[in-house]
Amino acid sequence: MADDRARIAREMHDVVAHSLSVIVTQAQGGELIAAGDPERAGKVLGTIAATGRQALADMRGLVGVLRTDTDGLTPQPTLAELPTLIERVRGAGLHVSRTDKGEPRPLGPAAELTLYRLVQEALTNTLRHAGPGAQARLSFDWGEQAVTVQVHDTGKTFAAASTGKGAGLAGMRERLAIVGGSFVAGPSPSGGFSVEATVPIEERE
Repeated sequence: MADDRARIAREMHDVVAHSLSVIVTQAQGGELIAAGDPERAGKVLGTIAATGRQALADMRGLVGVLRTDTDGLTPQPTLAELPTLIERVRGAGLHVSRTDKGEPRPLGPAAELTLYRLVQEALTNTLRHAGPGAQARLSFDWGEQAVTVQVHDTGKTFAAASTGKGAGLAGMRERLAIVGGSFVAGPSPSGGFSVEATVPIEERE
């Protein structure tokens, strides 16, 4: 029961924090440009509406898990959905680049969800805390036995992140431990903040 509560708490944090961060950032930007650029403001409102709909769908999925006490009835995000996530964050004003090294290999559902949520949380933290003009670089490095994912931003470092004690960072660490992975996060010597996770690739016959 305690494990289930912790798992659902992590999901709720990741879904709500990400969606509200995008909505708040977009709303603030839309307020500034509404008078001078109505067309652009209209696009901002469209992004807010789309993010709200996605958040509502995600929350309904979590409620479904609570009611049925099973994961099998609720589809969970996978790495295939990262482009949509990245576009949503870009729409909120954050420049995101992505690089891939090596040949992608199949991962289990738990590992896919873990890496998706890690990227989501890292980009959300950058959006919320890194400041104007910050950029985020996402990279995947596929090896024979493991995949390493890194998100590095060029913005300022917020207090909870610098100590590694933020709720989102704790959730990332818990998720990686469950799938047998490793997790490190902290300020980068060159500036900004980096999050890195490595997940083992299961052998499939």
